[in-house]
Amino acid sequence: MRTTFRRQVTLIVSLLLAATSLFTHYVIRERESSLRGTAQSVVWLMQTSAVSDDMTTSWDFLRTLSVTSSASGNDILLCDVNGEVKLCAQDIQGCSHIGYRLPADKVEALFNGESPDLNDEATEIYGQRRVAVALAGSTADGEQQSIVLVSVERETISEVTSGALKIFMLTALAVFAVALLATPFLTNRETKPIQDMAAAARQIAHGNLNVRVSTNCQTEEMEELAVAFNNMAAAMQNADTARQEFVANVSHELKTPLTSMIGYADLLRSGTLDDARRRTAADAIYHESTRLESLSQQLLALQGLQKNGIALQAVDVAAVFHDVARSLPNAPLTLDAPAGATVQADRVLLADLLRNLAVIALHASTPGNTVRLICTDAGNGWRLAVIDTGCGIPAEAVPHLTEPFYRVDKAR
Repeated sequence: MRTTFRRQVTLIVSLLLAATSLFTHYVIRERESSLRGTAQSVVWLMQTSAVSDDMTTSWDFLRTLSVTSSASGNDILLCDVNGEVKLCAQDIQGCSHIGYRLPADKVEALFNGESPDLNDEATEIYGQRRVAVALAGSTADGEQQSIVLVSVERETISEVTSGALKIFMLTALAVFAVALLATPFLTNRETKPIQDMAAAARQIAHGNLNVRVSTNCQTEEMEELAVAFNNMAAAMQNADTARQEFVANVSHELKTPLTSMIGYADLLRSGTLDDARRRTAADAIYHESTRLESLSQQLLALQGLQKNGIALQAVDVAAVFHDVARSLPNAPLTLDAPAGATVQADRVLLADLLRNLAVIALHASTPGNTVRLICTDAGNGWRLAVIDTGCGIPAEAVPHLTEPFYRVDKAR
């Protein structure tokens, strides 16, 4: 939480500083626009006034120029075509600014219609930091006439903006203070779901797969994250349950033949058995060893299927039904598959599946009845079924039939 809080404070301070800089930049650009407007007015005045070649002798023009400078609050200098200052609107007689010459490259740029930066030149003329704009004026026939340099003291702009900046900063500081006070609460509120998930993750890491987090979050993103976390925890719990059931079932399957083998081995070691009984014990050990081998092969096959998947190919259903019938000789089976019915499957695995179902059905069937293997048209494929006349499967167990190692009767 401290890291998030520190980042939010840094962000707010950075925004305040950026806003102050942008505001000052905006004011300066606006003032430059005002200076440009004043310069344009002076150029227009020069073009429309009936003044002689020497503008310093036209008192009407000089008076108008002085009024324009006072009204706009800007300092105005008039330069000749060579960039030399000839007239100052603030002091039309004997101004100390007269005689200063603008750089030739910037004079040329002005008469070419460009807007060179003259802030440094204005600062040098007035001996103080200035913001300046200059325009070149021409006569009606296009002859170069003069250059108008309009400037204002940078400190004046600062004075104008200081009041607005003060109000802005006071408002921003008030907002910052409120945000600073509210940030810990808001941060804790936003990060609490993450903290809960971190705590739940630690419990899961220690083996508690039953833990879940609340999905009643303040934001949709956190709610989606909480739901995904709970789904992950549920999937891990299901996987752990399946693993435990797998171990339990494998242990049970291994225990029965091993117990039988150990018992018969003890009888053989006792030396009290005659030849016939020794033969029976040896056959039993061999039979149980075969069961263990078959079980290990099935486990390896299951692991291979989970890792590599199943290679599908077109399989004739009637041929698979006959494979099942041949593997269960003398079993009361009836086969019903239309000619040409094919499915995409692994023939060996499909036959094993149907054989296992048929064996279960034969055990569950009423004596004297048959088990049917049928194939019917399902519209977009074929439906294979193994049907018996037994007691059936409880409705609550049907959804679990596809789960690995599931047993309806947990005692078996």
